[in-house]
Amino acid sequence: MQRTHAHEPLSCFKAYDVRGRLGAELNEDIAWRIGRAFAETLDAHRVVLGRDCRTSSKDLAAAVADGLAASGAEVLDLGLSGTEEMYFATSHLGACGGITVTASHNPMDYNGMKMVKRGSAPLDPATEMAAIRVLAESCVLGARQPGRNVVSAAPARAAYVQRVLSFVDIAALRPMTILVNAGNGAAGPTFDAIAAELEARGAPLEFVRMHHAPDGIFPNGIPNPLLPENQPATAKAVRTNGADFGVAWDGDFDRCFLFDHEGRFVPGEYVVGLLAEAFLAKNPGATVVHDPRVVWNTEQAIANAGGVARVSRTGHAFLKKALRDTGAVYGGEMSAHHYFRDFMACDSGMIPWLLVAELLGRSGRSLADLLTEARRAFPSSGEINFRVDDIDAAMTRVTSALGGEALQEDHLDGLSLSFADWRLNLRASNTEPLLRLNVETRGDTDALAQHVARLGALITAENRT
Repeated sequence: MQRTHAHEPLSCFKAYDVRGRLGAELNEDIAWRIGRAFAETLDAHRVVLGRDCRTSSKDLAAAVADGLAASGAEVLDLGLSGTEEMYFATSHLGACGGITVTASHNPMDYNGMKMVKRGSAPLDPATEMAAIRVLAESCVLGARQPGRNVVSAAPARAAYVQRVLSFVDIAALRPMTILVNAGNGAAGPTFDAIAAELEARGAPLEFVRMHHAPDGIFPNGIPNPLLPENQPATAKAVRTNGADFGVAWDGDFDRCFLFDHEGRFVPGEYVVGLLAEAFLAKNPGATVVHDPRVVWNTEQAIANAGGVARVSRTGHAFLKKALRDTGAVYGGEMSAHHYFRDFMACDSGMIPWLLVAELLGRSGRSLADLLTEARRAFPSSGEINFRVDDIDAAMTRVTSALGGEALQEDHLDGLSLSFADWRLNLRASNTEPLLRLNVETRGDTDALAQHVARLGALITAENRT
């Protein structure tokens, strides 16, 4: 296919990845240009390529492969796979970089790409991502080399499974039924490979699969378990099947979400605390990194387990850098991204539920029981989004009203104000005119509701004038 290019801005480039509406923002021609620019910018001779199950992903991935090959790069094709499989294969196969074509949990008419360089390290947004964008936009790409150089990298999945299972002690698992909801995304086949190896090793786990087959039409809705309207189906299935706990993944399964045996959704900050305890039991005194949105339960869990807490700005590039800089054994965000030192300092949606299964096996307690004290001691609001016309003005109103009363104020990521018995974090979205609010208290759900109401009035004051 002949490619013609013009100097044009590409709005699909975001700070850390590529994401855009199919058609004008992202199409096969643009995908070819990005593939070519990726290889040229990183001087990449071997590149891992994977894709999710969206109906547009196969053709977009083929165009990326053409662009990579046109630069002379060998393409190591994973086919249908998760983003974390690309992370793993990039390091495991000694590749110069990796790309997954995925829109994860975005609407049906979107797609995108997640990219890493050698060692599965994130691209620097100010230099490498910017350079790829400029080159893709300008198309000053050197002489085109005809033909493709694509080889299958599917065997990397077996090695990936071994790495994932290296995080758990199979002997510590007890008989358990786990409900898994792949959301018709990419998780199903990869999960099946993990489950088969667990069975081969004698793990006493039974799985109930739900919405398991990959289907790019998403007949049961876009796989985004963080949305409250998407949670009841998984919750009901957990109760109906008498499962010990439930797991649901997003489209490219780099995030997983948990439900206890009563079907209650487990907010992400409590999962961070659980996983911190699990790692510190095996790595006494280790460092754990967490994001600054909701922190008190995480800090308490780390302190109780004898670890060292380090806070990082929200976002995968910041968490991954913090893990690499500090040598932290684990890092977690309340948004259900969990990062592991021994998994290339990258995030995985498969390792967390395995660790939780091991934790339940070791403790002999239910997930609900393990979380009872944390939920009681540190209730939180969950992330609340406000659409405002003037984000800076809204932030100023909150600071003016409450800053003088705060015991601590910091601006690592938006605005964080800490008081004796409650705390808030207010930060702007990177992609939308939204302010995201999180509030936590020390054991007072009534005060939590009052603080949320007061802050909501302050944030939206301009919308009522």
